[in-house]
Amino acid sequence: MLVSASLALGACASDPNDGDDKELTFGYMTAWSDMLLMANLIEYVASDHGYSFEHTDVNDVAAVYTAVSNGDIDIVPSSWPERTNKDQWERFKNNIEDIGVFFPNARLTLAVPEYSELDSIADLVGAEARFDGDIIGIEAGSGAVNVVENEVIPEYGLDGYTLKTSSTPAMLAELDDAISDKRDVVVTLWRPYWANNTYPVKDLADPKGALGEPEGLHTLARPDFSAEHPELAQWISEISLSDEEYGALEDLLLNKYDEGEEQEAIAEWIENYGDSLPAWPTE
Repeated sequence: MLVSASLALGACASDPNDGDDKELTFGYMTAWSDMLLMANLIEYVASDHGYSFEHTDVNDVAAVYTAVSNGDIDIVPSSWPERTNKDQWERFKNNIEDIGVFFPNARLTLAVPEYSELDSIADLVGAEARFDGDIIGIEAGSGAVNVVENEVIPEYGLDGYTLKTSSTPAMLAELDDAISDKRDVVVTLWRPYWANNTYPVKDLADPKGALGEPEGLHTLARPDFSAEHPELAQWISEISLSDEEYGALEDLLLNKYDEGEEQEAIAEWIENYGDSLPAWPTE
């Protein structure tokens, strides 16, 4: 069940003393597919071992980290603590468990349509008029926006651009409209993400490395989670998805099945890729 973050989060997380410690709460931004993907994969498998889950839609990354560090939610299914969300991780890491890395090769990108003549972030210099002076971003305060604003723009001298922030769906709508009209547009994207395959886009080369090295996608949990749920924590820690496995699951969740059919999407993925998942630990 999905509930809004406007609810009192403290009432959602499991209490190990209430006698029902297999009822857990995910907290995440439902518009971010890596979070949605991992939450539903965990739920599908763990439900066979007595667990049930509530899905709480949290407004932004800072709220996610605050909630899990306070124990208001049990699990953050996916996060980017190594670089993209490093500020939040450094602030809260003493009160958060890092359960493990389930995808090792995530990275931020700036992307343009394939028909664009530009191939590098450096090519954006002097091309402001083609893009109306805008780089289309996602949520303000997100790691992608922070890295572009604080690292990419200064490193490449892109002072002639405005980084527009709104939301991930709004960024995708802008990308879709521009491609439909065959206009120039540059957007903040990341890999893995389904939009890279759905839209005819290409990553701009980053010769100065301002976007950073690839990083892992981590599952995080509230304090003492592993001690209270050792089998679940061990199982999550052993998940490692390849590019193909991740991409296939994301495509099913977002492009084949509708909202509310996430578990059906996982079931189809399990038929083809279930052997890639670790065995459940002996209870």
